[in-house]
Amino acid sequence: MAARALWAVRQPVQRLLASSAASDGRGCLHSFSTATQRTAGEDCGSEDPPDELGPSLAERALKLKAVKLEKEVQDLTVRYQRAVADGENIRRRTQRCVEDAKIFGIQSFCKDLVEVADILEKTTECISEETEPGDQKLTLEKIFRGLSLLEAKLKSVFAKHGLEKMTPIGDKYDPHEHELICHVPADVGVQPGTVALVRQDGYKLHGRTIRLAQVEVAVESQRRL
Repeated sequence: MAARALWAVRQPVQRLLASSAASDGRGCLHSFSTATQRTAGEDCGSEDPPDELGPSLAERALKLKAVKLEKEVQDLTVRYQRAVADGENIRRRTQRCVEDAKIFGIQSFCKDLVEVADILEKTTECISEETEPGDQKLTLEKIFRGLSLLEAKLKSVFAKHGLEKMTPIGDKYDPHEHELICHVPADVGVQPGTVALVRQDGYKLHGRTIRLAQVEVAVESQRRL
């Protein structure tokens, strides 16, 4: 009876101790988990600011770079527009100079030709005013003097402006300088294929042929059997 009564008393005590131990264990676990969460939260909190500041700094850097590039584009655009305007101005000035050269390029040559015209006019006036009727010899002498003076002046003008008369007699026929009129039998001492006679003089301007000389070219005569 006494043993049974003792067992009956121990059972509630053991149950109470077991429940107390369980509650203490749960409390420790709860405290540990809470502390762990706080530590993790603090760690996460300490790492969050860099994550938030990182993109902000990157965005600022991109914005600054975009502004810089936009300024460079604007600067290049202005330079390009100025270059186009300068090129157009140069083109217009060049075109104007070319047109003036076409119009006034022979101004100096024309000025010298006017002097030739003056000589011809004075010669004509002198012959018509001073020559007596019937005096043909005096008239011819004045005409000859006037023409000689006119020819000398023309040669001077031509030489001044690089205009040269070709003298192709005896030269080998050249289709770039000579215009063939006909063939003639080669005389004694004349080489076949050379210019034997000039029908019309040719001229060169600064070495470039501007008018072909009309020529007759000598060929070897055929022997009669």
